[in-house]
Amino acid sequence: MKSFLAGFSLVLALAPATLDRDVRAPGELTAAAVDAYARQAMESTGVPGMSLVVTRDGEVVHAAGYGHDSRGTPITADTPMRVASVSKSFTAAAVMTLVERGEIRLDEPVAAQLPGFRMADPRAAEITVRQLLNQTSGLSDTSVDVTDLGDAASLADYTARLADDRLAAEPGTRWEYCNVNYNLAARLVETASGRRFGDYLREHVFTPLGMTSSAVSDEVVRPADGRNSIFGLWLPRPELDAFLDESGSGGVITTAADMGRWLRLHTGDGRPLVKRQSLETMHAPSGIHEYGMGWSPDRESGLLVHSGNLFTYNAVQAISPGTGYGFAVMTDSAGLTDETYAVMAGLAAMSEGRTPDVPGGDRQLFELVLAAIALLAAGLGITGALRARRWAAKRAGRARWRVAVRLVPALLPVALLAAYPDLVSILMNGRTVTWAQVTYYAAPLSIALLAAAAAGVLVTITRLVRLKG
Repeated sequence: MKSFLAGFSLVLALAPATLDRDVRAPGELTAAAVDAYARQAMESTGVPGMSLVVTRDGEVVHAAGYGHDSRGTPITADTPMRVASVSKSFTAAAVMTLVERGEIRLDEPVAAQLPGFRMADPRAAEITVRQLLNQTSGLSDTSVDVTDLGDAASLADYTARLADDRLAAEPGTRWEYCNVNYNLAARLVETASGRRFGDYLREHVFTPLGMTSSAVSDEVVRPADGRNSIFGLWLPRPELDAFLDESGSGGVITTAADMGRWLRLHTGDGRPLVKRQSLETMHAPSGIHEYGMGWSPDRESGLLVHSGNLFTYNAVQAISPGTGYGFAVMTDSAGLTDETYAVMAGLAAMSEGRTPDVPGGDRQLFELVLAAIALLAAGLGITGALRARRWAAKRAGRARWRVAVRLVPALLPVALLAAYPDLVSILMNGRTVTWAQVTYYAAPLSIALLAAAAAGVLVTITRLVRLKG
């Protein structure tokens, strides 16, 4: 999604607003400064609900919630939020606890350690556990049936459904972000430990850290429905059906308070969860790509980060190896832009004594433009239909091919609509995109495009009818 959203930001090319300087703390980051920045960010972005936490070394600087959830309940630091792909770092940590116990061998083939894992590609037998966690296994959305996997009933079922799929590259030769890697890793945790993935996480990751409000099943921790913006109106919507429950790639539900405990682990020495060496392994890039095990460096800031984007929730986590700060920002909403990353970047700037940017109104402005396009398309469609008789009269007796050429422009939006999911997939670096998905965070764009296509069809049909008449 980040690549998709980045494309829109280039189209808008809007300069961000800057925070009033009196909000910035002159020395260390304070709770008051974080709170003031968060409130200004809420106002400038228009998101309906957000929670965040800032830590430094072993202390929480500030943890709080802002706005209300879709049930109308005030959001606090204890409000459960879906954190999507931020979950990957939790899965990697679970794997590393078993590596330290000798139950999982990081540099040996997954197939030799995971009963039931096979693919219609002999190269799959060479994939190592490290390659799964580093996303260098050769697995890709372009070579597996992601839609079929989304209907899986369990991690075991998910793994079995890979039997007919293939790799897109030789293991260990190319990096490609693919959720399958981490769902296989979660299944490996199950088989190595003899426990369900969610139970293992609770017993060996969440509980040791004091994360008592975290889970990978909404039957254990129930978040409110997230929201999508439809031309500025935030509507509650259930998260899109997919493989979420017990998922190792995106199933974690947690709170800002619990994320504070998680961040303190990663800015410390790994205790009480893993040894420092394991923590360093998780944070280190592979030799193929800068991505590590659920963490990736931000080249501009030097932070280690990972975003999480579902269709009704967004989240981001970050740690600063240089300053010892940790940041997590979560929203129970998803729109055309991911505001969590921008808020996190602002907090990181403040922690370094720099004046942060406040996320601007990119989404609101873009949605207003799309609403105008939808209304204009509807108006032009009605006008074109009403003038179809005049249009046909002017072209009476002309060669059919000339008339056909004049009809093409009205049908261009139809062609664009037909290719819409595939075009979005290209913007997202080949990630699979379905029709259902573009009705969520991209709803304003989808509606505008649909309005333009409907107008084109209406004009074309009325003109053909008048020509025959």
